[in-house]
Amino acid sequence: MLDMFYKEVTSMAKAYSKQMDENNILLLREILSELPQYVTITFRGIENTTSTRTRLGYARDIKIFYEFLCEHNPYFNGKTPKDIKTDDLSRLEAEDIEEFLDAMRLYEKNGRTYTNGEQALKRKLSALRVFFAYLYKNNRIDSNAAEKVDMPKIHEKKIIRMEPNEVADFLDNVEYGDGLTERQKKYHEKNKVRDLALLSLMLSTGMRVSECVGIDIHDIDFDNMRIKIIRKGGKEAFVYFSDEACEALIKYLEERKKLVPESGHENALFLSSQLKRISVRSVENIVKKYSLTSVPLKHITPHKLRSTFGTELYRATDDIYLVADVLGHSDVNTTRKHYADMDEDRKRRFRNEVQLREKRPVVNEDLDRARTPQNVQSETNQEKIDNKKQE
Repeated sequence: MLDMFYKEVTSMAKAYSKQMDENNILLLREILSELPQYVTITFRGIENTTSTRTRLGYARDIKIFYEFLCEHNPYFNGKTPKDIKTDDLSRLEAEDIEEFLDAMRLYEKNGRTYTNGEQALKRKLSALRVFFAYLYKNNRIDSNAAEKVDMPKIHEKKIIRMEPNEVADFLDNVEYGDGLTERQKKYHEKNKVRDLALLSLMLSTGMRVSECVGIDIHDIDFDNMRIKIIRKGGKEAFVYFSDEACEALIKYLEERKKLVPESGHENALFLSSQLKRISVRSVENIVKKYSLTSVPLKHITPHKLRSTFGTELYRATDDIYLVADVLGHSDVNTTRKHYADMDEDRKRRFRNEVQLREKRPVVNEDLDRARTPQNVQSETNQEKIDNKKQE
């Protein structure tokens, strides 16, 4: 029956990733129209090595940088972003960019207050580095001030993840609605099958929330228990889901057949209450709703579900390369950094794997003779006290 359902789904709807690319291109063009022509040429030059999402982020950061120069740098006083020439960029020093980054930590614009943490500042500097490097390489500017600025130091934060018992409580809450308000329970009855399928899938594959919302119905391969997803950068990959997630998916697809999606959303696997492809923000709100009552002491987000999966896979396999591959990390060091705190547990579990001598039974006398360094020191101090008394 599911195969017949797949065939009935229209092919007129565009793939989610293609839709997002088109939207990003339109937004990118809008931003570039407010900047000098050489900026557009630069973005055309990096098109083959970056995704539309990355270029859009770069463009936003460069626009903010140009606006900052016009408003706060005396040399650019009276100029607009469109007036800034490449010769003007050649005059910039590392100090000018450092001043910009410092201002970005906290600033006001149009009556709103904006803040940027270490990661956000690092992204802004990365955008400027790519931009200045292209201009310098193509002889558009005489000096590259951005390359002289050190990357902001990133202070590692402890990875928040759910323990197995917390995952069980979380999914029980999704399925049964325990702890939800009366208002939430009304929507829960309508959406619980979808929510259980979506969250079970994320927890059993470790996929990113952007990858999950982009899944189309025909991306599911039940014969091989896998789903095709689009990774960051536009690469296709397959992730394998568990039997539990499979069961939840089949139940959801039975309900999904009864729904009539809005035009352009016919292929989407997960639909919102408006019968459109579910959004990243909606998934974030779903995770927040169920986690507040089931895991109240932890701030759980869709990315924490990914961390939870990675943790359990590493515990089960002790294979950091497998975890990196399944999570779609291009560099295993990224994975190693995220799960470094687990290495101590891993070392402790394998502490007796290398045997120096044949094991012999441990008797009580051996235990009595075993003394900790603290006990030895304590006894030594006591001996010194006794000796002084005798003197």
